[in-house]
Amino acid sequence: MRLIKKLLYLIFLLLLAAGLVALGYYFAVTKDAFLSEEKLLLAKQSITVYDCCGETVKTAAQSPVKQTARIEQIPRHTKQAFVDAEDKRFFKHNGFDVKRIGKAVLTNFKSRSFKQGASTISQQLIKNTHLTQEKTLKRKLREWKLTVQLEKKYTKDEILEKYLNTIYFGHNCFGLESAAEFYFGKSASELSLSDSALLAGLVSSPNNYSPFKNPEICQKRKEIVLKAMLKNGSINESEYQAAKEQPVPKSDLQKDGNGAYVRFVFNELADIANEAGWPLSGNVEIFTYLQPDLQSCIQSVLHVHEASDKLAMVLDVDTLGFKACAGTVGDILRSPASLIKPLLVYAPAFEENLLSPATPILDEEIDYNGYTPKNYDGKFHGYVSARECLEKSLNIPAVKTLHALTVNKGSAYLKGLGLPVSAEDETLALALGGMKTGFSLQNILSAYAAFPNGGNYSRGGFISEIRVNGQRVYKKNPQTHRVFSEETAYLTSDVLKGTAENGTAKKLRGLPFDIAAKTGTVGSKSGNTDAYALSFTARDCAAVWLGNADNTKIEYTGGGLPCDYLRRINEYLYEKYTQKGQSVHAFPVPKNVVRVTLDKLSYYDTHTLELADDIAPITHRFTELFKADNAPKIQSKRFSNPSIVSPTISVEKGVISIVLDKRSPAFYKYKIEKYDYVTHNTVYFGDYLPTFTDTDVQMNKSYIYTITPIYKGRLGTAVVLPAVTTKSGSPPPENPILDKDWWDY
Repeated sequence: MRLIKKLLYLIFLLLLAAGLVALGYYFAVTKDAFLSEEKLLLAKQSITVYDCCGETVKTAAQSPVKQTARIEQIPRHTKQAFVDAEDKRFFKHNGFDVKRIGKAVLTNFKSRSFKQGASTISQQLIKNTHLTQEKTLKRKLREWKLTVQLEKKYTKDEILEKYLNTIYFGHNCFGLESAAEFYFGKSASELSLSDSALLAGLVSSPNNYSPFKNPEICQKRKEIVLKAMLKNGSINESEYQAAKEQPVPKSDLQKDGNGAYVRFVFNELADIANEAGWPLSGNVEIFTYLQPDLQSCIQSVLHVHEASDKLAMVLDVDTLGFKACAGTVGDILRSPASLIKPLLVYAPAFEENLLSPATPILDEEIDYNGYTPKNYDGKFHGYVSARECLEKSLNIPAVKTLHALTVNKGSAYLKGLGLPVSAEDETLALALGGMKTGFSLQNILSAYAAFPNGGNYSRGGFISEIRVNGQRVYKKNPQTHRVFSEETAYLTSDVLKGTAENGTAKKLRGLPFDIAAKTGTVGSKSGNTDAYALSFTARDCAAVWLGNADNTKIEYTGGGLPCDYLRRINEYLYEKYTQKGQSVHAFPVPKNVVRVTLDKLSYYDTHTLELADDIAPITHRFTELFKADNAPKIQSKRFSNPSIVSPTISVEKGVISIVLDKRSPAFYKYKIEKYDYVTHNTVYFGDYLPTFTDTDVQMNKSYIYTITPIYKGRLGTAVVLPAVTTKSGSPPPENPILDKDWWDY
């Protein structure tokens, strides 16, 4: 019994000691934590966006209404929407919801995580206005102390008013009045139930729930808030149904010159903040890559286009920062169409040594378990080089190549380029951009930037640096990883240069610098929905998309109007570089890329890649690029050692006919000799002729003919034809001399 008492006493002392230590730590870390009324004011919350020169970016979103919404002017349903969404026992607790804390602890214990929080509106207000972004015990203890002070000093209505006036609603909107004006064009006092539920839903994640970025997700989030209000008795069923049917607001980027760029900035800001785990509060300064003159150029290029939605972007190859972005849509996901071919099919095939730019691919009708892709022109083109297949964006060769490469392997390369696809999209139709969701133009441009960057990939962004209250909390440091070798990146770039010179992007032809390009069109017999034109140089990646956010039809193709706009953007870029005394240099050639001279006849006759004969005339050779370890090794000898396919010989009515094979070169001279076991003489010497007939023969006599191809005096290998006899049905007599080189006798 004494032992138990001693143990209990010891435990009591330990607990007392731990409590005193904890209490001492609490007082130590919170001794300088005092509530500041000044920090609770709206004026202290702001976001400033700067361009690449450090100048403030002027946009509608950068000039939000800086006005406090008074609690007595805020509609009851608006206040209730935030309370029901964020803290339904707000008016009952003293700053801490014990019941909610217990439930969160239990949920986190079961899931072995810390996903569910239990912050009240009072705690959120303190966290957003008084504390740093760090997630530490010290910060939490200071939050508790300040929350107690807040609850003692202010009434619930005053706390709610300060909360609504300082909270961040996305798109640089701090405070309810600013958000009401930006999203709905009205004051906070005029907010409807639907408006209020939408804004209350934004609070937990303004980027993800933005009606301008994810309207469907925003609508679902709004309905969740309305259901909470209905469940808590704040609204009735009819009010719930009426508010639910109200559509979410639509973005109008055309009215705001820098609006498209800044919206991407805010999306990225929210992503960075969420990943780092800190709230957006205080004086936030964002430094971007925006070049105002280039931005103005793109806006003017797109300004004339009103027949559909549009989006254009320019990415700097070196910094991987977006220098300009304009359009009428945000970061929407669309099928990439044929833009996916270099990324998924050809570059991976080059990397795996499955193809070279010269590899002939048979463009023919194919059927893979019922999947029968067609070319845009509805034709089959026979054997076509991989280079030409990509230049002309032929569909069938792309699908055949992906089939040989395998969809899984191609998809792995896409994932490495920041373009992951779902398992259900991993089909051969992916070679033509066939997928359920698609990619954003930002991510597609980032993937293409791997080519001018030597095969290295890193996602492009809009923000270079972020400072909060004067302290730098983020600095862009692109983490690159290799997806393709330098050789593959260069070969792909060189082939896509041909697209700009001879292929679907030939409207870029004539630009005085190395430029690679690709176009893409999503459509069917009923019309097109998306049209792309994309280009890259050693300095910039640029792209133009035309389509409609609601997928209604357009009349354009990628090689048409988008390519016109893209040319104007590249002309402007070149002009600016020239004015600065800079140049757009050519793509650097890796040391392991070689230019090989190939035999043209082998390529077109037998569809094989052979090195050209050393003495082949220029008309019978062509050059192509190869990775050194994947270049042809066999050399043609058709000129230095002429050879032909064996001709056929026949006898009819005393006339012997020799028919040369159609593949016998016309540039050879031909020497035909005849042997009748006694005499040996030349019966023909001259140019190619389809059929040689010999009438100078005797009946009942056997003959042997040889044909020797000759090129510029070089005797080739003589072809000995089977012996024939002029007597029908009589085999030639046996003669041992036939087994020897009889012409030496």
